Amino acid sequence: DMTKMIPAVTLYNGAQMPTVGLGTWRAEPGKASEAVKVALSCGYRHIDGAFVYQNEEEVGAGIHAMIDQGVVQREDLFIASKLWCTFHVPSLVRGACERSLCDLKLDYLDLYLIHFPIGMQPGDEMFPEDENNQIISDGSSFLDTWEAMEQLVDDGLVRAVGISNFNKDQIEAILNKPGLKYKPANNQIECHPYLTQEKLINYCHSKGISVTAYNNPQLLFTFKYPTILAIARKYKKTSAQVLMRFHTQRNVAVIAKSATPHRIKENIQLFDFELSEEDMKTLLSLSKSWRGFPAKWASKHKDYPFNTEY
Repeated sequence: DMTKMIPAVTLYNGAQMPTVGLGTWRAEPGKASEAVKVALSCGYRHIDGAFVYQNEEEVGAGIHAMIDQGVVQREDLFIASKLWCTFHVPSLVRGACERSLCDLKLDYLDLYLIHFPIGMQPGDEMFPEDENNQIISDGSSFLDTWEAMEQLVDDGLVRAVGISNFNKDQIEAILNKPGLKYKPANNQIECHPYLTQEKLINYCHSKGISVTAYNNPQLLFTFKYPTILAIARKYKKTSAQVLMRFHTQRNVAVIAKSATPHRIKENIQLFDFELSEEDMKTLLSLSKSWRGFPAKWASKHKDYPFNTEY
């Protein structure tokens, strides 16, 4: 039984977050609910979504199909979503969360993240841009957005709140905020052997903040990288499995993005092998501080997170 095999990271609220989750980014309508069904039927219990992926209704349909078939119960699942940047004005936060809950047809989320530290002009545009293709700011402060996030926990809409794509200084600002009620339970960041994030992961772990890694395997030419292929051959695993195992051995959760049934099944088969210390060191040594998702469209925003060392 795969479910029993997937270890969990314990969040500070006591919740168990399975270390492998199904990512739903770029899962097209129609494919998203199938992917969720396949994932839940083969043992995944953690589903990672976001408002900006524009497929939460389909994701919800997949979840409910499996609940209705008795494959899973809601309390066995760990469902995460993310607040999009155009809803950072504190008065908009609750409505944005309710919209995701409504699309997913759920009463609560296990984890709700601020997708980026950058607030953008509210409105129908997901990426409101000026004439220089730069994001138009909403002038908000993520510290105020955080207070509205904390309120969601008190109101029972979400079990835990967290952040995504925040740097150390930005996390520090939240942790040092006067009147802080809940610290972030999780920081979801881009991470892979070309961007190992050692300092940021160590910092988060030292503060009791769990870390989830995302990347887009299609962007990662690392898959063809001879070093990774050699390690994969040695363990008779795929490159993707090696790259995911790399995260779980660092006590980092990992989001597996696929809509292909055999890949979804493959991506969970990570716990019947262990990378040696030497192979872990080799993978860590590939770091080039290369970002697949530099969010250049926000590089002039006051809260752009990627100009610092970590």
